[in-house]
Amino acid sequence: MKQELEQAMQAAVKDLFGTSIAIELTRPDEQFGDYATNVALQLSKQVGKNPREIAEALAVKLRETLAKKLASVSVAGPGFLNLTLSDNALVNGLLSKPAQPYAGKTVVTEYSDPNIFKPLHAGHLYTTLVGDCVSRLFERAGATVVRINYGGDVGLHVGKTMWAIVRYLGGEHPEKLSEVLEAGRAAWLGARYVEGNAAYEDDEAAKQEIIAANKHAYQLHAENDYDSAFAQIYWTCRTWSYDYFGVLYEQLQVHPFERYIPESEVTPIGLQTVREQLAAGVYEESDGAVIFDGEKYGLHARVFINAAGLPTYEAKEVGLSIIKWHDYHPDLSVIITGNDITEYMKVVMKSIEQYEPDFAHVTKHLPHGNVKLAGGVKMSSRKGNVLLALDIIDAAQQAGHESGRNPSEDSILAAVKYALVKSRIGGDIIYDPKESIALEGNSGPYLQYAHARARSILAKAESAETELNNLEPAERSLLRKITEYTEVIDKAVADLMPHHICTYLYELAQTFNRFYEHNRVIDDPRQAVRLQLVTHYAETLKNGLQLLGITAPERM
Repeated sequence: MKQELEQAMQAAVKDLFGTSIAIELTRPDEQFGDYATNVALQLSKQVGKNPREIAEALAVKLRETLAKKLASVSVAGPGFLNLTLSDNALVNGLLSKPAQPYAGKTVVTEYSDPNIFKPLHAGHLYTTLVGDCVSRLFERAGATVVRINYGGDVGLHVGKTMWAIVRYLGGEHPEKLSEVLEAGRAAWLGARYVEGNAAYEDDEAAKQEIIAANKHAYQLHAENDYDSAFAQIYWTCRTWSYDYFGVLYEQLQVHPFERYIPESEVTPIGLQTVREQLAAGVYEESDGAVIFDGEKYGLHARVFINAAGLPTYEAKEVGLSIIKWHDYHPDLSVIITGNDITEYMKVVMKSIEQYEPDFAHVTKHLPHGNVKLAGGVKMSSRKGNVLLALDIIDAAQQAGHESGRNPSEDSILAAVKYALVKSRIGGDIIYDPKESIALEGNSGPYLQYAHARARSILAKAESAETELNNLEPAERSLLRKITEYTEVIDKAVADLMPHHICTYLYELAQTFNRFYEHNRVIDDPRQAVRLQLVTHYAETLKNGLQLLGITAPERM
C-alpha cells in the first residue's frame, strides 16, 4: 500500500506541477493519520509556490484519484500532508508482502569467525547472532545466502598455544592428550593460550620458541604433515576446537554455515596474489616487508607480508576475498566484525579494489561494538579475563533462576538473542541478564509470552472467516499496527539493521495489550472480527521472532 500511495503521489505531482520528485511516506502518530509526507515543502523552491498552496492542490488531487483507498487527506502546519486509509484499504494491507530486492541474487555473509585453540568470547556470540539475523533478512528478501565462517587455524595465536601445550605435556607427547577430559577441552585450550601469550610478552627465550612453533604450524599445512608428534598434537586440538564451535552453534540454534574457511586455506592464495600484485605495482616493498600504501587514498599504510616472508592478516584477507569472488561471484558480500578493524578493512579493500574492483565494490563491512556485562569492563582473551559466549548464556540462566522461574532453554536463548539484537548495530552493547530474562518490558521472553497469550485466546474459540469492516477505533488501531510489518521488514533489509524488527514487535505487543485491556474478544458480539485480528497479530509476532532466530511457543 505504501508503494502504491507513493506512486500515486508522484503521478499527482507530475500532473499538477510538471516535475518529478522522490516521495517518502512516513508513519506519523496515529492521531494524524496513517501516512504523512513533507513533499509540498520539498517542492516549494522547485516550483516557486507556497508549500501550503502545493499541499492543498495535492490534497484535492489525491481525494479524486484515491477516493476508494483514502478516508481523508488533510493539510497541517506549513504544508504537511496527512493521509488516512479507508478501512478496506487498511484490511488489504494484510495481503501485502515484504519486497524482495535480492530475488535471484547471491549474497555471501561472513560472520562469527572464531580462532581455533580459543573459546568463543562475547563478541563472537554477538556477531554470530547478528549474522544469523542479517542472513535471514537477506533470505526473506529473496537472496540465495552463502554463510561463511572464517577463522585462524594458523598464526601467532596458534604458535603461542602450541608452545604452551607442548610445555604442559612435558614435550611432544600426543598420547598424553587423552588425559584432557572432553567436557573441559575448550577451557583447557584457552588456558594454554593465556600461558603462551604471557610467555611471549615476558620471556624472550620463550618468544623465540613460540615464533618457531608458529612457523612449524604453517609447515604442517604446506607439507601435509599429519604424522609427526607435533602434527598429531596440532590436528587433534584443532578438531577439539571445531567440535566445540559446532556444539555451541547447535546450542544457539543458528542456521548452519555453508562453509568454514580456515586461514590455512586462504594463506597461499593471499601470498601468491600479493606477490603478483607487487610486481604489478599495487603493493610495494618497505624495509624488507610488502606493504600497501593507503596514504595515497587518504587511509594508512599496512604490511601484507612481513620481513620474515610470512603473511599478515591483511594478506590472508586478500586470499579469503579471492576465494569468495571466484567461488561464488556474489552480488553482495557482507562481512560482520568488531569495529576495532574498521580502518584495517578499509585499507585491505582499497588494495583489492586495484585488481578485483568488482568484488571490492560489492563488499560491505558491517562493524559492531563490544559486548559488556552491565557494570562490567571490556575484557581480553590475551589476559585470560575474557567475557565468554557461555558466560553470557550462564548469566541469563542464573538471572532466570534468581527470578523464581525455571526458564526453558528456548526462553534463555530468546533472552540473550533479543537483548543483543535489539540495539542498532555499531555501538557497544551492555548486556543486563535480569533485564533480558524478564517477562515484562522489552525482552525476548516477554514477546514469547505475548505470542503464547494470543494463542491461548485463540484456543478458547474457533475462528470463523468474516469480513473485517466497520472497524471500531481500537480494532482499527491494532490492525494499523499489524499492517506496518512489511514496511518494517523492508526497512530492516534496506538498512541491514535487525533492531527495527525488535522495536516494532515490542510496540505491536504493547498495542495489543492496550486493545485487549479494554476490548473483550471471547463471548463478545464482535468475537469473529476480533479473533481474526488476534490471529493476524499472533502470526505477525511469530514471523518477526523467526527472523530474529527466536522460537514462538504456543504456551509458556
